[in-house]
Amino acid sequence: MAKNTNKKAKPSSWDAPMTGAMKFFLAGGVAELYMLIIRNNYVEGSIMQRIHWYQTYLPILAGIGGGVLLLGAILTLLWRQDKKKRTTGLVVLGAGAAFALLSLIGIWNYDMVVPVTLLIPGVMVLGILWNLYDRECALALTILGVTLAALLVCRQRMDHLTYGTLLKVAVAVYIVVLAAVALLAKTGKLHRLIPARADLNPVYLACGLSVIALATLFFSATVAYYAMWVLAAVVFALVVYYTVKQL
Repeated sequence: MAKNTNKKAKPSSWDAPMTGAMKFFLAGGVAELYMLIIRNNYVEGSIMQRIHWYQTYLPILAGIGGGVLLLGAILTLLWRQDKKKRTTGLVVLGAGAAFALLSLIGIWNYDMVVPVTLLIPGVMVLGILWNLYDRECALALTILGVTLAALLVCRQRMDHLTYGTLLKVAVAVYIVVLAAVALLAKTGKLHRLIPARADLNPVYLACGLSVIALATLFFSATVAYYAMWVLAAVVFALVVYYTVKQL
């Protein structure tokens, strides 16, 4: 008997992760484009451009973002019984919140525009990793990524008269958090985040290397610099290994 060619093929198990990754890529790309526009016209623009953006454009864009956020919240409430429509409402809500927040960052602190511009691609990449990779690998890469960002910032600002003490406290708290993550993973308390049979060695490796690298900040900025490159090499190796494994 001939096979029914009209029967719909079952969706691949790879479809959902790819869809989620593409959503992160699209959202991150739009947000990064918006921040680049602000950076080029506000941070790197002429004095008159900066004044116009600060007094006129950014407040208007923040207000538009707030209006879109409110519209998304209303649509989400009205469509809460319909899953597809509710998702559309949440997308509108998220887009409005993002544009309002990014605009307010420019108004609130001029110096934060460039760091946020650099932060968005990192968040986008982590979102893609959480969709495509195993949870334990995604968690390990997230830990290493946050540690690299901390090393990059703290290595240059640890001796700052204003922010130095605050950064040291933040690093110490982060080290405690890493120890807690490793302990929770070992005792199985992260079962909602990581499958019970997952290989936890990448998580232990990421936590251990991060603690060692962060500890160097308290002793030598030069050693911290080399520790940063070692972590970058570990991240690259893990990405290559798990990419081949997933394929």
